[in-house]
Amino acid sequence: MSKILFFQTVHSTPRIHPRIVTSILSKPLIIPSVSKCYSPIFPFHSISLPALKHHFHSPSFSFPSSFPTRAFDDSSSSIETQNEKEEKVGEQSEIEEYPSGEMEYEKISGWKSFVVKLKMLIAFPWQRVRKGSVLTMKLRGQISDQLKSRFSSGLSLPQICENFVKAAYDPRISGVYLHIEPLNCGWGKVEEIRRHILNFKKSGKFIIAYTPACGEKEFYLACACEEIYAPPSAYFSLYGLTVQASFLGGVLEKIGIEPQVERIGKYKSAGDQLTRKSMSEENCEMLTSLLDNIYGNWLDVVSSSKGKKREDVEHFINEGVYEVEKLKEEGFITNIHYDDEVISMLKERLGVQKDKKLSMVDYKKYSKVRKWTLGLTGGKDLIAVIRATGSISRVRSPLSTPSSGIVAEQIIEKIRSVRESKRYKAVIIRIDSPGGDALASDLMWREIKLLAASKPVIASMGDVAASGGYYMAMAAQTIVAENLTLTGSIGVVTGKFNLGKLYEKIGFNKEVISRGRYAELLAAEQRPFRPDEAELFEKSAQNAYKQFRDKAAFSRSMPVEKMEEVAQGRVWAGKGAASRGLVDAIGGLSRAIAIAKHKIKIPQDRPVTLVELSRPSPTLPEVLSGIGSSIVGVDRTVKELLQDLTFSDGVQARMDGIMFQRLEGFPNATPLISLIKDYLSSL
Repeated sequence: MSKILFFQTVHSTPRIHPRIVTSILSKPLIIPSVSKCYSPIFPFHSISLPALKHHFHSPSFSFPSSFPTRAFDDSSSSIETQNEKEEKVGEQSEIEEYPSGEMEYEKISGWKSFVVKLKMLIAFPWQRVRKGSVLTMKLRGQISDQLKSRFSSGLSLPQICENFVKAAYDPRISGVYLHIEPLNCGWGKVEEIRRHILNFKKSGKFIIAYTPACGEKEFYLACACEEIYAPPSAYFSLYGLTVQASFLGGVLEKIGIEPQVERIGKYKSAGDQLTRKSMSEENCEMLTSLLDNIYGNWLDVVSSSKGKKREDVEHFINEGVYEVEKLKEEGFITNIHYDDEVISMLKERLGVQKDKKLSMVDYKKYSKVRKWTLGLTGGKDLIAVIRATGSISRVRSPLSTPSSGIVAEQIIEKIRSVRESKRYKAVIIRIDSPGGDALASDLMWREIKLLAASKPVIASMGDVAASGGYYMAMAAQTIVAENLTLTGSIGVVTGKFNLGKLYEKIGFNKEVISRGRYAELLAAEQRPFRPDEAELFEKSAQNAYKQFRDKAAFSRSMPVEKMEEVAQGRVWAGKGAASRGLVDAIGGLSRAIAIAKHKIKIPQDRPVTLVELSRPSPTLPEVLSGIGSSIVGVDRTVKELLQDLTFSDGVQARMDGIMFQRLEGFPNATPLISLIKDYLSSL
């Protein structure tokens, strides 16, 4: 018997880049049929045979300042009628009614300034910063949407954003020096960080970027800074964006495996990698539209930041950009300097003697500085923040830590505690998830809906909130997404493998004794579906899709017919989703906070206190537990992992990760290692 398993990539960024698909076949095991609710782009979650992985590699306190009128124009869509345009204008006007949440910087002065200085004097030693210091942050690798504990070495988006806010008001901080290197995060997080860079500049302090290795995503951030420096040997790869897909139809055909796939929705391509030998027209249309949106947005932002015409930037990119000298000549970077030369320049700017050391405070140390020390305390009104990041499961896996992925029973417990409490005036559900277990998503949808009946609930989307992630968000009263958040993916795919020809080739035989007309539906992988079984499979998929679509229509107060037009398994960028009624406003967490204030009828200038209900991760017990699993429990861990890979969790509402090239930073990594890493991180 044989089992094929497909794992969704954990979406580690918004920056959208191309992605390389890798597939891995391992020895046969067992194969029940599987019904999944996926995003159009990626494979099944679990079926049976070997371990297969479709993987594209690809090169938010936020303050949105403006809100565009449309999402991304789909180059592949047909010409709009006048009525359609009028509808979209009407939808847009509703979106603009929400407060922007834009930061208004006010310098601390008078009595408040004296109090702040007093607090600095009595702060703990590890919270003290020398006057005239420069905040240095190295933005590289993976950036989590979760809070990080003192035991974690990674970057946390909430802490990055908070550091920018603190540095803007901190009289001890003279400016910010950013080291920007290859990032492993999505475009949503990049938008959030860029917004905070622009907000920091309102303080009048300097912010400069140093880019030793730079692609489109890194340059997108650097352009928000006042100055950009790079060493003479810097790696610049501004070549444009691509998306790639691999297809196993021909491979499976040669070895005698027949995938039997039933997909609902013309954009639902989650089974295409198994059944097709080339990309479908619908999938090509969708991916092309997303890629056009991302690339078009990149050209617009870069050209605006550098004071150039869009067509000039596009022409420059099409020439092939890799020479640092050429970037300087064309005005894309400020100058060519090594890191020590930039530091010397900062010393001169701040009046520090050449033989003296420049006072600098890094990301980790500055994260320990309390906002209270700077007089940035909240008000008496409390807003709860519930963070939901990663793949969705109903219960914890034996191998997962309490902070890994979205565990429905844990999220539900938090939602109920907030609903029963009178302390919280409103709730923000922060979602960064490609989806997962459909039952878990529905149970959370129900609890969020009940919560929204008692107090305002705002959904704030990060890099991705698709399929099960969107399922959660649509229960909120208002949905806020970034321009490039990947969302939607309302669709279903179901299928199984017919291994009859493979069994015949290898001399394997399987016989089944059954009672009940459809008893062999999930057990008989040695033969294709009978006509009545195929009909039942199709009806099951149609029913699952209808429930998903109808619930989305109900949640968004939209006619089912209109929801059908934007569903069908299609993934949208945030602005496109907004123009089609799937999202209410464009922005980050700060706009979600502003909308929450609006809902509870308090002035926008009144401070509120955000109460994070998600524990920072990892905790010390989790670290010690991980060490124990690594050293002592390897045999048991591997055994449980193999067990976990063998059985399906049922219907999935999942987008298996639209990723574009260089998104994950390591396109040439060993596929097997990537597969194991992605699976473990999704638990």
